[in-house]
Amino acid sequence: MQVKGRESQVEVIVEDTVEKMVSLGVYRPEYDSTIQVYAELREQYGVLTERFEQSKYKIQTKSAQGGMKKAPIVATLEALRKDILSYSDRLCLNPKAFDSMSVKGPPPASKLEIALQEIENG
Repeated sequence: MQVKGRESQVEVIVEDTVEKMVSLGVYRPEYDSTIQVYAELREQYGVLTERFEQSKYKIQTKSAQGGMKKAPIVATLEALRKDILSYSDRLCLNPKAFDSMSVKGPPPASKLEIALQEIENG
């Protein structure tokens, strides 16, 4: 049952991501596999953030030597944040990435296309 909920959450993130990319003019169907990975990373981040909250934000655990070390969930969350940022850059979903890329619109119509359209329109 949990898998179905996970799948639906990933689907919601995919749909939201595609919608945002379309509104920014950067969506291409070729990016769907990258969008899927991005959505899965965000879903994992959400699940782990909930677990971190439930642990009352425990950031350190005892090491084998008796000292303190960073809790594994903290390291995992940090890695996921970096991965999510990297994917959001690739998908142009943050201001820095969007501003640095040149969005290509449709190519200009050729002279032949213009002439054919004029003939067709009368």
